[in-house]
Amino acid sequence: MKKKLTRIVGLTAVALAAAQAMAADLKIGFISSLSGPVAALGVPYEKGIRAAIAEHPEIGGRKVQLIVLDDASDPTTAGRNARKLVTEDKVDVLIGTSGVPGAMAIASVARELNTPLISPTPVTISGPEGAWTVTVSQPFPLMVAGVVERMQKSGVKTVAFIGFSDALGDLAYDSLVKSGATAGIKVVANERYARSDSSVAGQILKIVAARPDAVFAGNSGTPGALPYIALAERGYKGKIYGTHGLINADFVRVGGASIEGLQVPSGPVLVADQLPDSNPIKKVSMGFRNAYQKVNGAVPTDAFSSYTYDAYLLLADAASRTKGEPGTPQYRTALRDAIVSTKELVGTHGIYTFKPDDRYGSDQRGVVIVQMNKGQWKLVP
Repeated sequence: MKKKLTRIVGLTAVALAAAQAMAADLKIGFISSLSGPVAALGVPYEKGIRAAIAEHPEIGGRKVQLIVLDDASDPTTAGRNARKLVTEDKVDVLIGTSGVPGAMAIASVARELNTPLISPTPVTISGPEGAWTVTVSQPFPLMVAGVVERMQKSGVKTVAFIGFSDALGDLAYDSLVKSGATAGIKVVANERYARSDSSVAGQILKIVAARPDAVFAGNSGTPGALPYIALAERGYKGKIYGTHGLINADFVRVGGASIEGLQVPSGPVLVADQLPDSNPIKKVSMGFRNAYQKVNGAVPTDAFSSYTYDAYLLLADAASRTKGEPGTPQYRTALRDAIVSTKELVGTHGIYTFKPDDRYGSDQRGVVIVQMNKGQWKLVP
């Protein structure tokens, strides 16, 4: 009888331990554009979060499960993926995706199903619809303001805009108009094109005819190279600027000589080795580079993989302050509350502090200006 009782107690202990281990898992639903026009951003995003998990496979003693879905650069698919991850896979948090339209679709699902979303792309959703969303990407107004400041110092008085015919293009254009007005710089053109277009010759002809001092492109990824190539073909000699959505190896490869001298905003991670040792972002950024190289076998050449690395750091910090059991509505709510109350968290792209009325965590500490110089991004003092 004593042996039987001992065996029952032992089996009970094993069963409890197994149940606790299952209950302790923290599930991340990760959506990225691993195919389609935005894949130049989406693939680095996946590499970044895998580097983060390899470096920190547990959060607060809980094992992390990562579920990855490809939205094929389609916003409808992004929203459908988000719904599946929450309703079927029971994830505790969503991270994604690679384009603003897709991120907006995910944010809508996150709000409906009360699941926190950490977006690595600069999506802006005001009011109750954005209550469950934060982003680790710098807001477009902040980044564009940095570029406009550089334009002003360079004597630019007129600038032409060309960008995507979607939400990202709208964000970039509105930010340029607002910052330009403050700096006394006039926007003399507003040309648009689709991410899937193969030519922007007509739009560039109109821009060249306007004879602007500079051209600013509100786009991202490989399709972002089209305007610069067309400008070079037309012999445009003015200054060229762009957004932080262009910092990836495929864009540099496709743009080639046409993007020489291009100036864009970036997070400090891109030039981390040039930062002073006193800058806390430098230590985190160099740690990211080491983690990325261990997982991917090469150093990062983009600014996108570090956004999802930062998203994971944000999640880890918030989860360490969250009580309750993963897999429950109560835990998702508590996790959201912890995320939006984050203060002075050091990442690779900035130092994050969130406020109830501002779901962007970055400030001026997350912005530097870099210039393309013979195939390499260099810090502009």
